[in-house]
Amino acid sequence: MARPTVGDAAPDFTLTGTAGPFHLAEHRGSIVALLFYPADDTKVCTKQLCAYRDDAAGLAATGATIVGISAKDVASKESFVAKHGLTLPLLADPDRAVAALYGATAPLLGTKRSTFVIDAEGVIRFRHDATLGLSFLTSAQLTTAITDLQARPAA
Repeated sequence: MARPTVGDAAPDFTLTGTAGPFHLAEHRGSIVALLFYPADDTKVCTKQLCAYRDDAAGLAATGATIVGISAKDVASKESFVAKHGLTLPLLADPDRAVAALYGATAPLLGTKRSTFVIDAEGVIRFRHDATLGLSFLTSAQLTTAITDLQARPAA
């Protein structure tokens, strides 16, 4: 499958996570941000998700549904959330099938650090892939990606 990019329909999926099952199609009508990250409880991933935790109010103010996705199972995610007091729902993609649908996989790394913002009609309007996976969008950059989409006139 070709790597989806801005302007493409977001591939639908269902995954289980820390807040129960998540089916992308059920979120039509609202903005969704998908945050693919390599692994639970690793240095950069912890820094990323803790940064989002620290700005939970700012991210919540966007009104977007924001979820993290990586390959570890739900038990790993629940432990990661409990250990660091994380506030975003984390989804388990153990076979990396959803990461593959989004072109968010890489040799050695497995799941690539990638961010997608999807509009209310289910179209990808923003995509960011981190070089080498050592950096990530800050909370302010993620908020800007979401609010820029909200400010766009309806098509």
